[in-house]
Amino acid sequence: MTTSFFCLYILNQGMIMTERISATPAALALIDQLAVQHGDLAFLQSGGCCEGSGPLCMPANEYRPVPSDVLLGQIGRAKFYMSSSHFEFSQNTHTILDAIDGSSGSFSLECGSGKAFITRGRLFSDEELGQLAPPQMVGY
Repeated sequence: MTTSFFCLYILNQGMIMTERISATPAALALIDQLAVQHGDLAFLQSGGCCEGSGPLCMPANEYRPVPSDVLLGQIGRAKFYMSSSHFEFSQNTHTILDAIDGSSGSFSLECGSGKAFITRGRLFSDEELGQLAPPQMVGY
């Protein structure tokens, strides 16, 4: 089990807001490694079966968000999106991106690196729920 840290940021008005996504040091290191090769990255967690169950990493210029995608946040040089159907299920959960030894067995950029991105989650506390910004729907 990996440890995660609370991610908070301060808005211009001085309010503390809770982030929807964080990453472990292993995930940040793998993002950095892939960004050197591919430039800025994007993740999509669609919540579908099989391939959509895990986060899919791709070059940012190859991903076009659809209007129903939710932007959870930015992790290093990567934006992390979630389909609205998956977000409906997990909107009360803090998403933690991790990288573990193994193969993703998918079309994700880390395939062949000996590492695989995974997500874990923990429920937000009542206090954190009150500090969440509204979800940011995106699209072209």
